Amino acid sequence: MKKIFILLLAAALFLPAWSQDLVQETEIGIDENLDSIMPPDIYVTNEAGEKVLLNKLIDKPTILNLVYYRCPGICSPLMEGVADLISKTDMEIGKDYQVVTISFDPREDIELAKSKKKNYLKLVKKGDAVNGWKFFVADSANVANITRFFGFKYKRTGNDFLHAAAIAVLSPKGKITRYHYGTEFQPFEFRMSVIEANKGQSQPTINRLLKYCFKYDAEGKKYVLNVTRVSATFIFGLALSIFLYLVLKPIFSKQKAKK
Repeated sequence: MKKIFILLLAAALFLPAWSQDLVQETEIGIDENLDSIMPPDIYVTNEAGEKVLLNKLIDKPTILNLVYYRCPGICSPLMEGVADLISKTDMEIGKDYQVVTISFDPREDIELAKSKKKNYLKLVKKGDAVNGWKFFVADSANVANITRFFGFKYKRTGNDFLHAAAIAVLSPKGKITRYHYGTEFQPFEFRMSVIEANKGQSQPTINRLLKYCFKYDAEGKKYVLNVTRVSATFIFGLALSIFLYLVLKPIFSKQKAKK
């Protein structure tokens, strides 16, 4: 009983941090909207300063990522990961697929977007990324629509935002077919995503468990094991199992004795 009490106490100590982590997870993250079709009324501002319908730009498999260009944290590693992927994949950007980057901060203008594009294009080692990787900004109403379609949940903190790192893969008809999380992407997995998107086939995300177990370290610019969440889940689960065992054991013992 003493050991059981210690386990329950440990679970109680970890539970506040665990529950707070889960609450934040509901406010910040990705609600996967697989098979959702892009709404026909989302306008974005392109690099020429023109307002255009976003769905009219989707004519091939498209990688959609949402960032804000002033981001001091996860956006830069994410964009660097996209540039690295473009360089490593054997698929041709602009022909086999395209990349669409949109700022979810309505305060940012297209001049800032063009400046950032110039910086990230320097990291791309091959392909026509000038035309194949397109940068946009949008006003608050259109930002709300595109983030809702993506399932992208974020929280403003002062002048910055807390948000996840993910890209969505769209079919040529604007249907979400897959999500990829993190800031590094595997060329083979990406290739399969593009092929599936071209056929309009959606696939569930296989690394959601990893996303649950890891969190982004802004200082180190990488994902690290979320020790609090993993430990709390394990301890709470173990304590709950022992509790259920102690509650149910007498019931089963009585039924066995009657037989």
